[in-house]
Amino acid sequence: MAKSLVIVESPAKAKTIEKFLGKDYRVLASYGHVRALPSKQGSVDVARDFEPRYHVLPESRKHVEALKKEASRSREIILATDPDREGEAIAWHLLQALGIEEQSKSPEVKRVVFHEITKGAIQKAISQPGQISRELVDAQQARAILDYLVGFNLSPFLWKKIRYGLSAGRVQSVALRLICEREKEIEAFVPREYWSIEALLESAAGKAFRARLTVVDGTKLDKFAIGDEARATQLVDAIASENFRVAEITRSEKRRNPSPPFTTSTLQQEASRKLGFSARKTMTVAQKLYEGIDVGDGASGLITYMRTDSVALSNEATSEARKVITFLFGAEYALENPRVFKNKSKNAQEAHEAIRPTSIANTPEKVKPYLSSDQYRLYQLIWKRTVASQMTPAILDATTVDIAAGDRFVFRATGQVIRFPGFMKLYIEGTDEAEEEQEGTLPALEEGEAVRREAIIPEQHFTQPPPRYTEASLVKTLEEYGIGRPSTYASIMNTLVVRKYARLEKRTFYPEDVGRVVSDLLVTHFPKYVDYEFTAKLEEDLDAVSRGEERWRPLLREFWDPFIGLLKSKEKEVSKEDVTTEKTDRNCPECGKPLVVKLGRAGKFLACSGFPECRYTEPLSAEEREEPVVSEEKCDKCGAPMLIKEGRYGKYLACSGYPACRNIQPLVKPKSLGITCPECREGELMEKKSRYGKIFYSCNRYPKCKYALWDMPVEEPCPTCRFPLTVEKTTKREGTVRKCPKEGCDWKVVLLAPEKPAKAEAAEKKPPAKKAATTKKAAAKGKTAGKK
Repeated sequence: MAKSLVIVESPAKAKTIEKFLGKDYRVLASYGHVRALPSKQGSVDVARDFEPRYHVLPESRKHVEALKKEASRSREIILATDPDREGEAIAWHLLQALGIEEQSKSPEVKRVVFHEITKGAIQKAISQPGQISRELVDAQQARAILDYLVGFNLSPFLWKKIRYGLSAGRVQSVALRLICEREKEIEAFVPREYWSIEALLESAAGKAFRARLTVVDGTKLDKFAIGDEARATQLVDAIASENFRVAEITRSEKRRNPSPPFTTSTLQQEASRKLGFSARKTMTVAQKLYEGIDVGDGASGLITYMRTDSVALSNEATSEARKVITFLFGAEYALENPRVFKNKSKNAQEAHEAIRPTSIANTPEKVKPYLSSDQYRLYQLIWKRTVASQMTPAILDATTVDIAAGDRFVFRATGQVIRFPGFMKLYIEGTDEAEEEQEGTLPALEEGEAVRREAIIPEQHFTQPPPRYTEASLVKTLEEYGIGRPSTYASIMNTLVVRKYARLEKRTFYPEDVGRVVSDLLVTHFPKYVDYEFTAKLEEDLDAVSRGEERWRPLLREFWDPFIGLLKSKEKEVSKEDVTTEKTDRNCPECGKPLVVKLGRAGKFLACSGFPECRYTEPLSAEEREEPVVSEEKCDKCGAPMLIKEGRYGKYLACSGYPACRNIQPLVKPKSLGITCPECREGELMEKKSRYGKIFYSCNRYPKCKYALWDMPVEEPCPTCRFPLTVEKTTKREGTVRKCPKEGCDWKVVLLAPEKPAKAEAAEKKPPAKKAATTKKAAAKGKTAGKK
């Protein structure tokens, strides 16, 4: 009989930890949250000071019963859930579900916290138990209740005023506003013309270089100083007769320091930029690296806890980093004293340690044979960032040369060379901005030296609109505003796409018509509740609750009373027609009544205002549709440029030589996964997109082989039936799971617990007829995938 019962969230973590603790400990998983607010009205009793009415989740009942049974024969219960607010709340809910008092002596209740799953860290945590932090629990309760109150009151409002099935969220709606407002900025943007003038020059030694005109008649030129071609031509003609000489040379040394090690937010951003991972995929892969992988000496966590706001590194980590840097790169790349980064997090209780390898001696190449491709790439990114943060600065020599052209004009050339690479030898942080042309070296020049003019080159430019948000830049912006928690960003962005409020094309967010209508409605009628500063202030208040500086119930009351009052008034003021209908200056060709723009399931369209007497409709006019864009691809049949067009199933490539050439291609080409087809064992599985835009995976030998999957295949055999591959699937009810796709095999393991499992009950309570319809629809889609 086990003396101690240790409870963690995931079975993968339980398996790793039990190996470290030995026979006196029994480690079981709760499989994520066990209690939550039911997804129905009345789950929070506002009249009783926001008393939550939790219930045990249906899918968690069997796990709770198993835990109760084991707890009844254990001397002590050790709650070892994650070291953050959510983990603290899960620990508290576990005790409530098990019916055990926190001060119980039989069994005795302990709370332990660790930030890496290694033998030393686990044993140290077990030897230093503490208690559940009620401040963190209260902060998490307040957040859950706030989100519930907003979602279950504002969403029905959207159903009445726009259409059924829409949702609003406290942070989700603010993220949607960012995306929609950026689109409006782009649409309203008016390009502004400007010109630059460069001189192609040659030194006395015959070395060519370029310089840009910066001063005319003693006045420094700003970006728009040369506004049109006429002015540019006038200047070029004037410069053509001048002699060029080196007027001044300035040399300086620049030092560049590395970026701090990863937090949750910066890991999501950099994985998006450098690996092309979505935020959700990044967290799923990181979870697996944290929970433990066997790298030859038994399963052990490879990285520290991946939900953190801290950029701090432990003394042990910096000491080990110095040894590894000295061994791999030389002593000149190692710091004498560790570099300490300032932590921006106001919440000290969540500022534990940055995301880093648990052992820096585990180089990416050393563990590569034991990792999947995605795991290796993410681990390599984390390892490089951590090690680079403790390397010496890069030293660059910068040179600026001012070249006089007669008495009126000054050109400037700049060059930069790396004298000592320092941390740049290993790692350079990515950016969301368009990469600027790298500065190269300049030839040896002396002040007063005459230089030969080869050509004067005027160049036209236009200002560009602000870029649309990518996952990386949206995460960065949300964090800069202080909106939401980094650990929730992945689910927020996923919800926007699933709800069809926005779509992701080449990792860039485009708002859909319905998303814009929802955002406009909320901004117009609920401006306070989608305001960036208000939402950020609410996050600060929740942080204050977690530190014990504020009480959660008064915070909820302060939010609720004005919110519900405004909502009730808007119920009467706002009509559906005002929100979903836009007037036009056109009349119906059938009855003569005005045409209006309506919002339908597939987006906006023109309809007669005389409906239902007149049922005339038409797509939006060609002027309001995007013109075909010339792509970089060439037609593989006739060589003409391919155009990006939009059809009923979305965007596609079509030959510009139509009608002479009728070649069309999908915009997103099938992508090889490098996985052998398990059915024919000859072809490779490809990632494709169905005509309805859904991703599926099929053999590249189609139609000879018709093997297809809806779920993402992973090149890891099923441990039960040895089928050559498994699949990963993410749902709201189960979270992210890995399972066997072979019919008759029920092997399945949870990789990432559901983030909002309370919604599962709502799905279970759908009418049977609706379930049947959904099943038929899924079956129909399955046939479509098979035909692909």
